[in-house]
Amino acid sequence: MKFISKILIAIAASILISGCSNLKSRSSNGLVGYTETGKASFYGMKHQNKKTASGDVFNQNLKTAAHRKLPFDTKVKVTNVENGKSVVARINDRGPYIKGRIIDLSKSAFSSIANPASGVIRVKLEVVD
Repeated sequence: MKFISKILIAIAASILISGCSNLKSRSSNGLVGYTETGKASFYGMKHQNKKTASGDVFNQNLKTAAHRKLPFDTKVKVTNVENGKSVVARINDRGPYIKGRIIDLSKSAFSSIANPASGVIRVKLEVVD
């Protein structure tokens, strides 16, 4: 009987420990520090007030972005490699769907790091949360 009690306690402890580690992983997406370099563009009025892949309503005035694979609600620091300016944006959509581009920023996020007239810029993105 004592042997079975010890086994049950060990199983319960294992479940609790693994549950705690999953919470930590989920809160940071397990991707904090991940970086990627490539081209960024922005999307604006054409998509205004339409639903994004996450279900959010797109608002070009918010600091949001589209990425092909990063989980929704991941926050990324996007740095314009030419001028060093950075912005933190939240992933809430999928894309970009143009070869060579790694992220589409809302017009507000893009404007924080470059003139929208430039259209496409070279950036480094880093997952921060």
